[in-house]
Amino acid sequence: MANPESTGKRTPWLVIILLMLLFSAGSAAGVYFLLSSGKLGALTASAPAAAEPVKAPVPLFVTITPFTVNLQGGPGEQRLLYIGLALKVGNPASEALLKEHMPEVRSRLLMLMASQKAEELVTPAGKDALTAQILKLFDTPLATPQPPLAIDGVLFSDFIVQ
Repeated sequence: MANPESTGKRTPWLVIILLMLLFSAGSAAGVYFLLSSGKLGALTASAPAAAEPVKAPVPLFVTITPFTVNLQGGPGEQRLLYIGLALKVGNPASEALLKEHMPEVRSRLLMLMASQKAEELVTPAGKDALTAQILKLFDTPLATPQPPLAIDGVLFSDFIVQ
């Protein structure tokens, strides 16, 4: 015959296992009913839509071919600037307008560069000032009437002062 003390030790483990099975079955039934009613399905379907990464707009650049210009200097001093740059524009209309008027754009840039001093251009502050002056060039319209130009920045691809 079984010892009464040994059956008392098995009962708590049997009860714990039975309770775990009961809770597992209840959880599975709850998930099944939520999925079949569409409530949980709607939550899982909206989660990936919110997690989609936001795509940055494609930047538009108008490249200006490099050119060389004489810089201002002291008497008998010859300094040159070889510069290549691109204008970052905000919309296709600005890009098209700049490309249509490229000879005038290059002329304005050439005149601006010819008025610069080499000592000022070699410093980072001088390059920042030149960027601001280039952006200011486009305050004067290229055509009449002209839609507003959206020029967001000036990027230097070549910059050699000799």
